[in-house]
Amino acid sequence: MTDKEKKEAVTKYWLEKSAEALESARMEMDAGRLSFAVNRVYYSCFYAVSALLLKHGAQFKKHSGTRAAFHKEFVKTGLLGVELGKFYDLVYSKREQGDYGELVSFERDEVEELIAKAVGFVAAVGKLAGP
Repeated sequence: MTDKEKKEAVTKYWLEKSAEALESARMEMDAGRLSFAVNRVYYSCFYAVSALLLKHGAQFKKHSGTRAAFHKEFVKTGLLGVELGKFYDLVYSKREQGDYGELVSFERDEVEELIAKAVGFVAAVGKLAGP
């Protein structure tokens, strides 16, 4: 496998993981596990962003590096809208609250809205990351 083929395969893998995480978010929400649903929403976005960055030759080991590069390379340049950057920041923050905060809870309607917006986010990012 050439380096180009490997990069394409890994990019496709991240996009598939993104779709799986989004489906998992719906399942967690339906089961009433709202913090876990928020976690999966974030990861669906994170995997899509990881695919996009990889396609453009960048990889990061930390979430903060991935987030910073996403803003620098795609939001600030206008390739993706500011609203997508704000949404990514929001789900990053919500995921941290849900995973590490004490006595944090989410409402179902809030999670439904996050999932709906994540669908659009993943679609927009995936469009740039796809073949």
